[in-house]
Amino acid sequence: MTLTLLLDLDDTLLGTNTQAFFPAYLQALARELSPKVSPEKMMSALMSGTRLMMASDDASRTLREVFDADFFPRIGVPRDELAPDIEYFYDEVFPTLQSITSSIAGAPSFVDWAFSQGYRVAVATDPIVPMKANRHRLRWAGLDPSRFELISAYEQFRFSKTYPAYYAEVLGQMGWPDGPVLMAGNDRERDIAPAQMLGLATFHVDAEASPGSEPGAEPRGSLAELRRWLESTDISRLIPSFKSIESVIAVLSASPAVLQELSAGLDSALWAHEPAPNDWALIEVICHLRDTEREIHQMQIKLFKEQFEPFIPRPDTAVWASQRNYLNENGPAALGEFTQARIETLAMLRDAAQEDWVRKARHAIFGPTDFLEVVRFMADHDRMHIQQAWKVINSKH
Repeated sequence: MTLTLLLDLDDTLLGTNTQAFFPAYLQALARELSPKVSPEKMMSALMSGTRLMMASDDASRTLREVFDADFFPRIGVPRDELAPDIEYFYDEVFPTLQSITSSIAGAPSFVDWAFSQGYRVAVATDPIVPMKANRHRLRWAGLDPSRFELISAYEQFRFSKTYPAYYAEVLGQMGWPDGPVLMAGNDRERDIAPAQMLGLATFHVDAEASPGSEPGAEPRGSLAELRRWLESTDISRLIPSFKSIESVIAVLSASPAVLQELSAGLDSALWAHEPAPNDWALIEVICHLRDTEREIHQMQIKLFKEQFEPFIPRPDTAVWASQRNYLNENGPAALGEFTQARIETLAMLRDAAQEDWVRKARHAIFGPTDFLEVVRFMADHDRMHIQQAWKVINSKH
């Protein structure tokens, strides 16, 4: 059983002191761009764009797109004009900020150990800065960025750690692993609480704390103590539980974002690639998700709104791929249609009152059920097909 280990970066793998580092970072960027934009205007625009990224729950736009749409109109300079200066900053100036940070004892040895155990390891840092910045910071921590399966950054992510959907987005981009998952980080508000809301096990990295010894105590301590804790823990106990309202909403919110990132830049041949006879191509997976969303999921939600203890039908959708000739559809267009349909579904779910989630029904396949369980089936359906899409895409690499 393989553990998927999600590691925070700031003050978990690298001593950052975010209250000192990030103001210095933004000030350095403002100084570098001052020949073209006044530092005052630049700082105001940087802060505004950052706030919008942290608040964005738009699965259709990367956080970079959210930032750019606010930042460049505010400073009055097109991105293309500033792009060479920004690239120079991250290549030459940003590395000078290393002196503000500090190494964390045991971070490289802990990561080496995690890889030696065969863990799938991702850097789950708040994705509000560019990938170049995060790669620099990992090197400052004494780590090789190329070893990690995933590093979150604003170019590839649509949710920040404000939302549990961020953690669903991380796992989705990793192909929604079925096994145990652990999120380890130092920030209770942005590392621990939202990961737990998704249903993940967590370890609170706190070098000054002693691990809890009483039954049920929060697992916490240094990276060395995290290693000892993992060595003594039955990792099968770390399998996520996607059962709460917050959890299923997070999974459903993240799915369009995950599929957009997984399919970014694919040509038409890859969209139509079938790994083996009778396997679905990516375009068939996406069209299936789109039509299921429109014709089944939304119908099921409406039945709960309109009827007392409704009967929930489940049509046979396996034949749709051939009947509807999905292979001849346009992949990105179908994904856009799925994204829009999912936005509509989420609006319907968020409109549900607390008491609606326990309303009873009878499902055509699963028998007696309730509203929350039906929505769980939707989230499970997403996870299954994202696993399928991930395997299809990776079969060509």
